[in-house]
Amino acid sequence: MRILTYGAATAAALAITATTSAAPHPARAAGAATVSWHACEGTGLDPRQECATLPVPLDYRRPDGRRIELAISRIPSERPEKRRGVLLLIPGGPGNPGLDRPSAVKDRLPAAVREAYDLVGFDPRGVGHSTPISCDLPHEDLAPVNQRPWPAPDGDISGNVTTERRIARTCARNGGDLIRDVSTVNEARDIDRVRQALGEARISAWGVSYGTYAGAVYTTMFPRHTDRVVLDSNDDPDPVRVERAWLANFAVGVEDRFPDFAAWASKAGNPYRLAATPGAVRSLFVDLAARLDREPIPWPGANPPRLSGNVLRETLLDSLYDDDAFPSLATLIRAARDSTPLPTPSSPPDAVLQNTTAVAVGTLCNDVTWPNSIPDLARDVAADRARHPLTAGMPANVMPCAFWPYQPADPPTRVTSRGPSNVLLVQNLRDPATPYSGALNLRRAFGNRARMVTVDSGGHDAYLANGNACGDRLVTAFLAEGRRPAHDTLCPAESRR
Repeated sequence: MRILTYGAATAAALAITATTSAAPHPARAAGAATVSWHACEGTGLDPRQECATLPVPLDYRRPDGRRIELAISRIPSERPEKRRGVLLLIPGGPGNPGLDRPSAVKDRLPAAVREAYDLVGFDPRGVGHSTPISCDLPHEDLAPVNQRPWPAPDGDISGNVTTERRIARTCARNGGDLIRDVSTVNEARDIDRVRQALGEARISAWGVSYGTYAGAVYTTMFPRHTDRVVLDSNDDPDPVRVERAWLANFAVGVEDRFPDFAAWASKAGNPYRLAATPGAVRSLFVDLAARLDREPIPWPGANPPRLSGNVLRETLLDSLYDDDAFPSLATLIRAARDSTPLPTPSSPPDAVLQNTTAVAVGTLCNDVTWPNSIPDLARDVAADRARHPLTAGMPANVMPCAFWPYQPADPPTRVTSRGPSNVLLVQNLRDPATPYSGALNLRRAFGNRARMVTVDSGGHDAYLANGNACGDRLVTAFLAEGRRPAHDTLCPAESRR
């Protein structure tokens, strides 16, 4: 799978080529629809951010049938005379909102990018301010440890089967017609409706995490409507497994990333130091999780209200997304080890989790058919537990999609090299959620359509997230000027502190 190789040269030594025209294309396509902008609701937003709603078909097979609404937003270009077009910000998830993302990212984006583009955000179908869906799940099914299928301490998955079957049935019953039409292919179709409504012949995009897959599908389905496409923290586009591969990749990603935490947690002088060596940190974590499997600790206010081995593993996985979460993880580990009071738990409101869970379940289950042989899944879990103790078999386990009552309306999209050469992938080497090995599969699928900038860093999100000047500079040059590396590029590590 690791088919790409890198020479010794760094980005500074590599030739740069222009892959898209530097001249701006017309700001409005002739005869295109428009939207009516108004002030956005909410606090903490950039005062220039404005919002609108856009009707789109619920079912694209029946384009004249029922409509749902997409909530969209924009911050206009800071220099209209330099405006190139639209930079669509494609959120992750599936199920994450994106309506307020222009306000969230505008201070991080370089001036050259803010001047070249209107920053456009949106809540995907089913999410947030767009026509929303909910599964109306019981509180316990919204627990993070139940959102991912962690096996029982002995590896048994019968409890997971019961939980996932219940979630599938509840979502199918309570999600209405919309939950059957939430999918990545439909998100790509929605994106093209946004493009048309904005009057753009082509759009640029910055997709992050799941947004890389949605962006890749859009770029595959509508290649001639794309301008400059940046895909950041990349999902494996395997057209047979799709999201099944993403779940499996957590086992690889956590193993890739854990050494960063172990090195930090064993560094002399670190006030959060857990052990003297990285190996000792790993042993501490594995042993502590096993102890909590046997004897969970009460954790009032958490969901569930106890710290079990699987809750600790789930907390580890989430904390590996960002170095800034390391101190909180170390604090929890130390408190559990030393039998001192646990930190105050935090979690999004149930109403938010109901919405994101519904969209995630709908998308995962509508994108591809999942296996439903319980004996086969049990064998896969046992093997995965042996290979990857940090994730304890979760990445191979059963999901609600094994019991989903609907078949996918569209086949999974096969990403190919057909289309303009206007895609730039940016990827951390040690990403716990979208590991490098999966990103290489997307790079291979795009062929000469893409180049890839790999950053020697850990965590999830790469562009403007790691303080890596090399990676940030290359992505900015592509977005602002159309200059893209002539070859796949490895950016060396740079200290964040």
